[in-house]
Amino acid sequence: MESFSDLLKRQRDFFQSGKTKDVSYRIEALTTLGNMVRSNETELMAALKKDLNKSDFDSYISEMGILLEEIRFTLKHIKDWTQPRRVKTAFTQMGSKGYIYSEPYGVALIISPWNYPLQLAIAPLIGAIAAGNCAILKPSELTPETSKLIADLITKTFPAEYISVVQGDAETTQSLLKEKFDYIFFTGSVAVGKVIMEAAAKHLTPVTLELGGKSPCIVHHDANIKLAAKRIAWGKFINAGQTCVAPDYLYVHRDVKDEFIRMFIESIKEIYEEIVKNGEFTRIVSEKHFNRVTGFLTSGEILHGGNYSIDTLTLEPTVIGGVNWDDPVMQEEIFGPILPILDYDDIQTMVGKINEQPKPLALYIFSESKEFQATILNSISFGGGCINDTVMHLSSPYLPFGGVGESGIGAYHGRGSFDVFSHQKSILKQTTTFDLPFRYPNRKDALKQIKLFIK
Repeated sequence: MESFSDLLKRQRDFFQSGKTKDVSYRIEALTTLGNMVRSNETELMAALKKDLNKSDFDSYISEMGILLEEIRFTLKHIKDWTQPRRVKTAFTQMGSKGYIYSEPYGVALIISPWNYPLQLAIAPLIGAIAAGNCAILKPSELTPETSKLIADLITKTFPAEYISVVQGDAETTQSLLKEKFDYIFFTGSVAVGKVIMEAAAKHLTPVTLELGGKSPCIVHHDANIKLAAKRIAWGKFINAGQTCVAPDYLYVHRDVKDEFIRMFIESIKEIYEEIVKNGEFTRIVSEKHFNRVTGFLTSGEILHGGNYSIDTLTLEPTVIGGVNWDDPVMQEEIFGPILPILDYDDIQTMVGKINEQPKPLALYIFSESKEFQATILNSISFGGGCINDTVMHLSSPYLPFGGVGESGIGAYHGRGSFDVFSHQKSILKQTTTFDLPFRYPNRKDALKQIKLFIK
């Protein structure tokens, strides 16, 4: 396997030159990055089309648009974020001032997945640049057109000692992980996340792991059923369900189950029927993943959809009823356009069943009851989510996005992206105008006087 020690040395030397710590340098780099995305919009959309059959609409709203907004938001706030932050000091530190300095880690490794191959490569890079780091990107080999284009564009836009892209398969990733990075940011599966964390531990390298899991969606009996059906259909089937925060299974209150299923199928037809018919529905990324996802069709009863084509690696939006927790579709994250539906009438039983599973990356609540919303929020641990919507929380730069437990470590987006790639250096500035004599042990009654301050 290839050694990347020379590339890391070049980046580390460049970082030590101090250029990346200059705020004006970071601003220029972020502006250049935004211009790179804007000026290559057509080429990026074409690459996403080849890799995943993404429509221009989906490519813009779920990839380019999110990145451009993230860059805009970061440029607006970066001067404030980079300033030392004044904090209070204790009474026992009379005369002193406390500050927190955000300093870059150094050289960051960003490993991105295939499901949003542009957004999930560049979004962490925005944070790495804003915080003042150098970075090496490792995009997914499963989306070769997009990965190659990212590599070409980054190479043309930035010096390799500042930002580089390394292409390759799992062996390339393993080779990269043998090197000592200052920070590792990984987006992908739980299984690979464990490998990343194990490799990072050998160098005590801090990590952010953006993973996944089975994200529940709960529709209570008092929900706006028609709107819930439409928003869940959109959030589940965008990108053919290949979204880490897509609703993975649905818990619907028994009293409204039939009504919801009817409206849900109507919403699928309204939003996706024409897109599927025109061949514009996003495809499954590979034959391996396609076979895994279509294998779930043996679970329960197909209430809608179920048609697929191995030639185009497409599976139409599919709804499955009559499932239980022993079925294959409930054993792992689906990551495809299949939504199994369970029902409930007892809230605590439903909550208990969700809590038996690993902590999910997202959870969605559809209810008009603040009491029910509070019950779910206070009873279940998860990364983040929405009330009366799906997926949209990850697009807000004011909401840090990340998982908990098996769904991930750390959070980013907006200020969170800057913070995740920054070490918070705590500094106490002490006065020289006076000195508190009782801090020294040779002073008579020093302990007695200290006890007057510390009670």
